[in-house]
Amino acid sequence: MINGDILRDALISAANNLANNRKQCDDLNVFPVPDGDTGTNMSMTLANSVRELEKLSGETAGKIASVNASALLRGARGNSGVITSLLFRGFAKGIGKDEYVTSQNLADAFTLGVEAAYKAVMKPTEGTILTVSRVASEYAVKANRQGLDEIGVFEAAIEGAEKALAETPELLPQLKKAGVVDAGGYGFVLILKGMLSVFKDGVMIKSTSASENIEEEEESSRSAAGEFETEITFTYCTEFIVNRAEECEKEPSELRGYLETIGDCVVVVDDEEIIKVHVHTDHPGNAIENALTFGQLVHLKIENMRDQHERAKHDAQKAKKKPAKSADLSETFTPVEPTKPVGFVSVCAGDGLAELFKDLGVDTVVSGGQTMNPSTDNILKAIEATPAETVFVLPNNKNIIMAAEQAIKISTRKVIVLHTRTIPQGITAMLNFDPDADNETNAIEMQKAAEKIATGQITFAARDSEFDGHSIKKGELMAITGGKITYVDTDLSKTVMKLLKQMVKKDSEFITVITGADVERSQARVIEEQIMAKYGSKAEVTMINGGQPVYYYIISVE
Repeated sequence: MINGDILRDALISAANNLANNRKQCDDLNVFPVPDGDTGTNMSMTLANSVRELEKLSGETAGKIASVNASALLRGARGNSGVITSLLFRGFAKGIGKDEYVTSQNLADAFTLGVEAAYKAVMKPTEGTILTVSRVASEYAVKANRQGLDEIGVFEAAIEGAEKALAETPELLPQLKKAGVVDAGGYGFVLILKGMLSVFKDGVMIKSTSASENIEEEEESSRSAAGEFETEITFTYCTEFIVNRAEECEKEPSELRGYLETIGDCVVVVDDEEIIKVHVHTDHPGNAIENALTFGQLVHLKIENMRDQHERAKHDAQKAKKKPAKSADLSETFTPVEPTKPVGFVSVCAGDGLAELFKDLGVDTVVSGGQTMNPSTDNILKAIEATPAETVFVLPNNKNIIMAAEQAIKISTRKVIVLHTRTIPQGITAMLNFDPDADNETNAIEMQKAAEKIATGQITFAARDSEFDGHSIKKGELMAITGGKITYVDTDLSKTVMKLLKQMVKKDSEFITVITGADVERSQARVIEEQIMAKYGSKAEVTMINGGQPVYYYIISVE
């Protein structure tokens, strides 16, 4: 029978199988723009769960499924990572609190997982991981009705998943033209096969250098490149998770109330089974003693912030001597208490853009975007570090919106996620915030204003591709508007002017041009002169040094 330990090993095996094959999964992406590729995002999402699962032993299947779902929720990156986390959240609900995985709760798990994933996607697209998981669920339910055992049900699910995966090119023309199957669906099949290896043969797939590289990349993305001066009131940053005791009738608010009497930066987030705690205090022992009255403690971490601060200053001085790299600074965020009604979190990459958003009123900037999708937990920490009761989040990338929305359910603040898909949309949303209007009105008006902005982007092709009627070679320049590739060339100046010609209309009044990190200054000056000569008398032209990676230029016209 499949007990908790077997399910734990199966989930770790699944993560390893996906990580070992993530490059093959990434290579299935047909859109040539460099991005946070599917296999990488899914692997990094599952890696967050492995760290938690490896600490468990002797638990029920229900407990393992619950811990896995919780870890995936916080670690979800990109749309594919969020959908994967939702599939396993439903999976956990299907297993419930059962000691073993059975044919019945397994069929329920697949069904509930698919329902959760479809509900989360505003416009579900068939021919993706959604289709593959749905057909897998249908096969699992049918196998259970036929009286097959849990292994038979799981094998049937894989049969359905593989069948659906093979048919994805018939549902999405771009897949058929490229001669590939859906990357997310392929990743899901890898996950299922990794689990079956343990269920059926008792063999856990081991990680290889490919999976180790994922960890290195994740750690690299978390490295801080900045220097922070902070007044430290309390010495010890104390974090832990309380596994809530069933017999405990006390409310988490009581724990929060006590912690506020012995420290600051208190964050207490809870669900039915756990309480996640963060507090700065001079008496971590008192915090631990009080928390023990709620249940058992796990993942305990106590750090001396004064010592950390001195070491961080030393490291920052050393880092100044080296070229700066793009970095995810979310690990340095410190939870704070709300001191104002409304605050803002924005996702962007590039020092210039970060400063611009701060000038517009953004409290906390998450470093990320194309090729560097922050996780739900990254965004959650940024929200908790924003001193406001209500926090507006601007993802500024379509592949980050779903991860941001998952933070709504686990944040201590009221969170409003605007569906800003580009940097110019985020800038426009901030410009249209009205401090005298209520939150609901602002959310509507900011979103409306953002959607009116025409955005153009110039980047390079990450792979050879046939897309949007263009034959594209790796390294060529691509002009993109409205999510579609409109022009391909090898000359940057020509590509910029061609894109502007397509975007600027007779009634256009404002043109904003944001220069990326990879554009040489001399080349940027030449292009700026060309833009001013052609459009300076017709519209107000604003040039911004954004410093963003991936995109040579980001252009907005209104």
